[in-house]
Amino acid sequence: MQFMERMLFGDSRTWACSQARGDVLEVAIGTGLNLDSYPKDVALTGIDLSDEMLAIARARAAELGRDVDLRQGDAHHLPFADESFDTVVCTFGLCAIPDIDAALDEMTRVLRPAGTLILVDHVASSSRIARVVQSALEIITVPMASEHFLRRPRIKVEQRPFSIERVERFKAGLIERLVAQKHPA
Repeated sequence: MQFMERMLFGDSRTWACSQARGDVLEVAIGTGLNLDSYPKDVALTGIDLSDEMLAIARARAAELGRDVDLRQGDAHHLPFADESFDTVVCTFGLCAIPDIDAALDEMTRVLRPAGTLILVDHVASSSRIARVVQSALEIITVPMASEHFLRRPRIKVEQRPFSIERVERFKAGLIERLVAQKHPA
């Protein structure tokens, strides 16, 4: 993973988390790799399906002296009231969540009007050759680990009540970073 972080993802975690404000939810927080990248003044909640990963995230939070509400839960059914968060962040998680539409619907539901959605993920490349490789990889990775390489979260976000504020793609279009604002009520 460290190789992928350095060679492919670059500063994407810092880029995403540094923009978070207010009450923040990180979906698919995993082992808490992003914890050190959030501003100190945010109220951070993290959710992940894996108790084992959350145990690592708890240890990382304690090591950093970071107060985080970490909960086990499913991105398809977020255990929060409507309009609970100012910012929702998901970095390198939508590629492994089985139903991207259900997850984005839930992120939209828990985000306050005019709230910010911040996504970073590996996506279908802008290079035809790379997409062929990604298609071949998915033959193995989707059944084994639910790891998708050909998704385009931006297209899904555009189908929801958001205004896209910023999109960046790099590394032959393999990585996409997106910031969107939920439409006011």
